[in-house]
Amino acid sequence: VQLQASGGGLVQAGGSQTISCEASGRTFNRYAIAWFRQAPGKEREFVAARRWNGGLTYYADSVKGRFTISRDNAKNTVYLQMNSLIPEDTAIYFCAARLWGNHWYKEDNVVKYAYWGQGTLVTVSS
Repeated sequence: VQLQASGGGLVQAGGSQTISCEASGRTFNRYAIAWFRQAPGKEREFVAARRWNGGLTYYADSVKGRFTISRDNAKNTVYLQMNSLIPEDTAIYFCAARLWGNHWYKEDNVVKYAYWGQGTLVTVSS
């Protein structure tokens, strides 16, 4: 599994940014794709995730209602659309993947994700 994150940049508070995660290397039907982020001096934290097929999504409380995770099947790409950005959203954003097996379940623990992309930096200025 290879994950390539891109699309980070500098955005003003209140603005929007969409970052992308291109997935390759296998069929992802039984995978979940997640976004995590890590701010300077802080631990990596869960942001959002979705099942590759079926559209099931879930979010951290801190981003619920502002961020949307979506997928373009033709491009094998998962997006994170971020609206109403605040300076506290500044972080390196990582996409990650895990195999959920036969029964779907939500998972926000960083150690449960076996595959990681390289990260993309999002900076929100006040």
